[in-house]
Amino acid sequence: MSPTTSTILRAVFRRQLEQLRTTRLPRSAPRRFQSSSSGPKPNASEAAKSSSSPAAASAPAQPVSIWLRLGPLTRAGQAYARSQRNRPWATQIGSALAIYLAADISAQRISGKEYVPERTVRNMVIGAVSAVPCFLWFVWLSKSFNYGSHIVSIGVKIVINQMVFTPVFNSYFFGSQALLSGESLAETWDRIVRTVPVSWKNAWKLWPAVLAFSFTYVPIAYRSVFSGAVAVGWQTYLSYLNRQAEIEEEVAHQKTHVAALAPVEAAALQLEQKRPIAA
Repeated sequence: MSPTTSTILRAVFRRQLEQLRTTRLPRSAPRRFQSSSSGPKPNASEAAKSSSSPAAASAPAQPVSIWLRLGPLTRAGQAYARSQRNRPWATQIGSALAIYLAADISAQRISGKEYVPERTVRNMVIGAVSAVPCFLWFVWLSKSFNYGSHIVSIGVKIVINQMVFTPVFNSYFFGSQALLSGESLAETWDRIVRTVPVSWKNAWKLWPAVLAFSFTYVPIAYRSVFSGAVAVGWQTYLSYLNRQAEIEEEVAHQKTHVAALAPVEAAALQLEQKRPIAA
């Protein structure tokens, strides 16, 4: 091969190499740009596959409970639920003190009589003592009598609560009111006999509906809050009923006192009539 031919072949070969380099540069530039990025990115086929995934497209949004859409009430309920989880007994005692305080003040305002602070203190003591037993009762009731039928479960819970808890608690409430006010055991029993049947009968008009709604719709963390709001009205009624019983007892004592004084006054009048008149 002559020198001229080899020179020509070298020139052609160099020209082809330069063309190959110029055609490959645009393809390699994006690769260098991608390699300098912060992390690996999916290619176009993977992105299209993930975007067209039926699970991602058909996944429905989770519905938000109505109890989480009440604004300040929701935040207050969540704070109460956290306190209930961390300090359940202290939370129940504090709630009972607030409920019984509001209930007795309302009952005394309804009665129209002069406000008596001692009655409010008695009411709060009774509520604080019964707070934890009442809480444990409703926790046990919510975990018991759970059958396949929700309606049957709710019905059994309501009957058990009304037949066992309501008369026991009402007897404790009215009996403690009488004892703390200084009445004797006989007078305490008389008040229980006169108030518990009436309150137990009226409890059937309210608490079955409250319990059915609570066990069906209210989350367990907020049931004590819901029941406490209803209990303000119920305790107001019990305090009012107890006040009416106290008024009846006061009237009965006054009648007894007058009847006991009547013979003495009659005898004194007879003595005055028999006494000789001084000249």
